[in-house]
Amino acid sequence: MRRLLTSAIALALASGSFAAAAEQATPGSIPQELTTSQLPRTVRPSHYAIEVTPHAQAMSFDGKLKVDVDVLQSTDRIVLQAIDMTFANSTLTSAAGTVLPASVSVDAGAQTATFVFDKALAPGKYVLSTGYTGKIGTQANGLFALDYPTESGKQRALYTQFENSDARRFIPSWDEPNYKATFDLAVNAPAGQMVVSNMPAKDIRDIGGGLQRVTFATTPKMSTYLLFLGVGEFDRATLKADDGVEVGVIAAKGKVAQAQFALEASRDILREYNDYFGVRYPLPKLDNIAAPGRSQFFSAMENWGAIFTFEYSLLLDPATSSNNDKQGVFTTAAHEIAHQWFGDLVTMRWWDDLWLNEGFATWMEGRTTRKLHPEWDANGVDAAFTSRGAMGGDGYATTHPIVQHLTTVEQASQAFDGITYGKGSAVISMLEDYVGESAWRNGVRSYIKRHAYGNAVTDELWEEMEKAAPGKQFLQVAHDFTLQPGVPLIKASSVCTGGNTVLSLVQDEYTVDRPGKTPLRWRVPVSARAGQGAIVRTLVDGKASLTLPGCDAPVLVNVGQKGYYRTLYAPVQFKALSAGFAKLPVVDQMGVMLDASALSAVGLQPESDTLDLAMQVPLSAAPELWQMVAGSLGGIDDMLKEDVKRQAAFRTFAIAKLSPKFEQLGWSNRKEDSVATRQLRASMISMLGSLGDAKVLAEATRRFDASASDPGALPPDLRRTVLGMVARNADAATWDRLHAMAKAEKSAMLRDQYYGLLSRAKDAMLAQRALDMALTDEPGATNSAGMIAGVSWEHPELAFDFAVAHREQVDKLVDSTSRARYYPGLGSSSNKLAMADKITAFSSQYIAATSRRDAERVVNGIQTRVKLRAQRMPQIDAWLKQHGI
Repeated sequence: MRRLLTSAIALALASGSFAAAAEQATPGSIPQELTTSQLPRTVRPSHYAIEVTPHAQAMSFDGKLKVDVDVLQSTDRIVLQAIDMTFANSTLTSAAGTVLPASVSVDAGAQTATFVFDKALAPGKYVLSTGYTGKIGTQANGLFALDYPTESGKQRALYTQFENSDARRFIPSWDEPNYKATFDLAVNAPAGQMVVSNMPAKDIRDIGGGLQRVTFATTPKMSTYLLFLGVGEFDRATLKADDGVEVGVIAAKGKVAQAQFALEASRDILREYNDYFGVRYPLPKLDNIAAPGRSQFFSAMENWGAIFTFEYSLLLDPATSSNNDKQGVFTTAAHEIAHQWFGDLVTMRWWDDLWLNEGFATWMEGRTTRKLHPEWDANGVDAAFTSRGAMGGDGYATTHPIVQHLTTVEQASQAFDGITYGKGSAVISMLEDYVGESAWRNGVRSYIKRHAYGNAVTDELWEEMEKAAPGKQFLQVAHDFTLQPGVPLIKASSVCTGGNTVLSLVQDEYTVDRPGKTPLRWRVPVSARAGQGAIVRTLVDGKASLTLPGCDAPVLVNVGQKGYYRTLYAPVQFKALSAGFAKLPVVDQMGVMLDASALSAVGLQPESDTLDLAMQVPLSAAPELWQMVAGSLGGIDDMLKEDVKRQAAFRTFAIAKLSPKFEQLGWSNRKEDSVATRQLRASMISMLGSLGDAKVLAEATRRFDASASDPGALPPDLRRTVLGMVARNADAATWDRLHAMAKAEKSAMLRDQYYGLLSRAKDAMLAQRALDMALTDEPGATNSAGMIAGVSWEHPELAFDFAVAHREQVDKLVDSTSRARYYPGLGSSSNKLAMADKITAFSSQYIAATSRRDAERVVNGIQTRVKLRAQRMPQIDAWLKQHGI
């Protein structure tokens, strides 16, 4: 019932009663024929046989296609999806061998090609054959080229990127996730170059003219967006994993050694997932392909058996890569390999349920990282960040449910956002905590087995969870959190009765921009504990109460911070919790601070609560808490940037608060330092530099100067921090030096970093130079859009106006699926209402009405930020005055 369920949700949106709509859904009952499609339902593909010949220098390719189809209803035409293609020699062959010629018409707006026949086709099996030509792009859509520097000059490699709707740029196809088929791919490529796809090559032969034909084994049944092709001067390293699966990494020649950590991590992650999912990885190999450059849309893509990853998320150079880079490589691999099950083996039917891919991959990424690398989160704070990460955006009117109805592929592109990824992951974490790890895993295993090689919707997962966790009201809770937007707010107050604490819990709604709105209703799993006592749990349906032993210990709500809700304590309870703050586990300290900060920002809690809590953090506190202290001070500094005199006075105070901790840390790593301590050191340097600490800025400059002759002056863990500080405070001479470093660099990954640094200058004239450079060929086709976005961090008005004035040129620098979010995003850091007006005007003129969500989100964010600043400043003023500022 996908369409019918969506209609129920739409009605509930108007009435505010999502729970009622959710309970009308019957798990697993949505018929396939109601799945959204932009194609006629008269024909389905079952197998594609593709032969392509890329012409890398001409930026074009030739293709030959034979696709086995089932005609389901009598029709005189076959409609499929195609972009920027021309067709020739198109025919249809029946099972009896009858060949029918086809005339082809193309609808560029609908992104379709229609093959028309002289007479109606009877239902049955046919083979559609056609020759075609297509274009090779410069951005990550379809088949695209990436140029990169080498010691001998410049090299070009080809890759594909199809999610969510760009396979139609490579093959005429039914380019929607519900049309699964098997694929045979043959590629005519320059002899000596490596050609890689989803499956191993089964035949490689010389065909003359300096070309080789590489033919790959047949893929499993899969969606079009998971097909992959890469061609270039590559090296490959491999090792054997469970069941003889060959795990590989592929990179430009001379770089594959930098992928050794990714290779070993992939093997370990694959072993973990084979066990967790209860279904073995089904392909004979799993490659991860590193590519130079970047995209404004993504960093890696889960093509089945051939994961595509930009170099900065896969390669580690021991001379320049930090521990943060290492963590990033691992978590990216964990995310994409999780997709081999959630997304590839079982795929959502349509983009409404994208979170079945991305939310689960994000959750598995975090779970697996904590299990295999516990040293990276020794204090267990990841749970607090997971549960809170999406709440900021989810508290705005411009949010959306996790499961959302999407009618166009442009809307689907916008669905790759913090709600789909972050909230999806957070809700999974909460639901697993609610039903228990074992029951949750059993439900996941059953779902994967039942829908392997097929498509599913969210309720089909919930059906398996209901079986695994009976008697939990699971479906109601899951529907509340996935079919309606927003963040529950649990108001907590307590009284002492008969020697026990009676905790009253009332459900409200946390909202950033709609004070006084009628709250939605959730059934919220809530945990609480008094002091070091036992954890007590309940399901808050509007309101609930808990009895906790004793009356002297402060009460903590959301123990372990896995619940997707904010907690507002009554003043007396918050005061008691603050007094016992040092005794809380670090993860709960983080949760209390994060909630207090968010609630203070919208006027639900005094600003002094947050700031006083931050000020009482001792030097001996966990590194993560000092990250919070620095963040709180940085937030005030940002709010004061329009008041130079007061900001200067505040910065003196903030530097005095942070400096003792930084002096304790020092500039150099120590052997006994935890990962969190090393990360704090870099953060402290960055924050003190932003606050204008003269000693820190001077030392950063000294180290940058010394690095010309002594690479050890910029150790990997500090290198990017120091370079970023130098770039931000650059004068013309320093900017020119960075520019020279960028031009001379032979490593594509480092070269990209240097061009990014050129866009970070506070000086407006230097920022303009970066913008002008972005429209030249020098930075490279995939760096230029990032440079314009980099300028927008410090100069949003300058970057937005520049991009709009040069829109035709900038459009060519941005992935086509990203433009609706790219231009509004350039203004997102602005605090000026005039910028909101500019974005609204731009959106009205250049962005389709169905694709304006990101523009509306940015506009609302600017307007709300300006409004909240005016409301918050009197309280912050009073607090600053108390501290002599």
